[in-house]
Amino acid sequence: MAAPRIARVSVLVGLTALILTGCAAGDDGVDASSGSDAPATSDAAAPELWDSTTVHSVSVSYDETDYDDLIETYLSTGEKIWITASVTIDGQTFDDVGLKLKGNSSLRALSTDADATLSSQRPEDLPWIIRLDKFVDGQNLDGTTELVVRGNSSETSLNEALALDLLEQTGLASEAAIATRFSVDGSAETLRLVIENPGDEWAERELGDVLLYKAEAGGDYSYRGQEASAYEDVFDQEAGEDDLTPLIDFLEWINEASDATFAAELGAHLDVDAFATYLAFQELVDNFDDIDGPGNNSYLSYDRTTGLMTVVTWDLNLAFGASPGGGGMGQVPGDGGGARGEQGDQLREPPAEGDADAQTAADVGGPGRGGGSNILAERFLASDRFQALYAAELERLQAELVDSGDAASILQAWTDTLTAGASDLVPEATIAQESSALATALDGR
Repeated sequence: MAAPRIARVSVLVGLTALILTGCAAGDDGVDASSGSDAPATSDAAAPELWDSTTVHSVSVSYDETDYDDLIETYLSTGEKIWITASVTIDGQTFDDVGLKLKGNSSLRALSTDADATLSSQRPEDLPWIIRLDKFVDGQNLDGTTELVVRGNSSETSLNEALALDLLEQTGLASEAAIATRFSVDGSAETLRLVIENPGDEWAERELGDVLLYKAEAGGDYSYRGQEASAYEDVFDQEAGEDDLTPLIDFLEWINEASDATFAAELGAHLDVDAFATYLAFQELVDNFDDIDGPGNNSYLSYDRTTGLMTVVTWDLNLAFGASPGGGGMGQVPGDGGGARGEQGDQLREPPAEGDADAQTAADVGGPGRGGGSNILAERFLASDRFQALYAAELERLQAELVDSGDAASILQAWTDTLTAGASDLVPEATIAQESSALATALDGR
């Protein structure tokens, strides 16, 4: 049974020259060292950190020499090192905070141009991860220890904010998001979306007793043998005690099971209902940069109680057809593709020769990932049974999230928040334009 075709309405967003796409989550897994001071605690009078009805403030300061070393290390080796910073969030200051560059393709694109290196970019425009407890054990704000300052090719990041809230409505694990006035070392403030980074606290709240594995941008879901070392730079464990055995066993099974066994027994290895919802959601929000997109964006969560894997969403800054290189906001070209096909193929054309923006996206994952592929998604959708399950979920989400008006209401709430709290950072007309383009995309579903 073929999935119902959705009109794909592309929301082409304005160019932000620095930040492209494919930001990969993760930490180096380095334990925080002991701190001398007691952890900071939240001011009861301050707004709750993840209250998305207000625009928050985040300012960062650091030693300039440390910053220069961070940049030089990345440019010369590709390594993203931690430096110590002070961070003020909604008026509350945290010292000895960890600060690190965030992302993969967005940073690689900058470092390949000899005339435009990271050192020439404004720090307030870069993608960052902020870890409050990196150097002070237990330091947190409202229970949060890690924040990701996201990149987006639009000026408002409304597409990702809307997509994350819709993801939460599906019942799948989602990251909380807030709009912020972000500044670095006394710079002018800029509007940036900040979201939770999936880690131990997030995983426990959203998923329970799990082991959480992040798929790296240059990797895939292939089986590489039983040695854990074979999965270096392919998966990174983000939560739970270190143990790659469930991941390796899962990859072996999905790659080597016969078609008949895969269809009959997948439910003993994977939460198939959640995966059908995951695939349907990615289609609904027109996000090509998902599990089988160029950035290999996903987590695998292993539930230690049920023994099942669940695919977890990460990176929605290209939701609603956003282009990694930006474009004219409000230019809505109509049907840009179709739903996932019966054999698991994405009805997405490869980038045209000379199309720099599309080629950038295609090149993110390295050789062989230009068209986007994922063995789990392909085999899942090649099964008539699972294809039908996906199609039913797509129909359900369309009705419950879009046709119900919920998506439009969420979009309006975010638009009102930005208009009230950030129209001095992004012109009100731009906020309205980008919101209108998203509303048009929703109407076209």
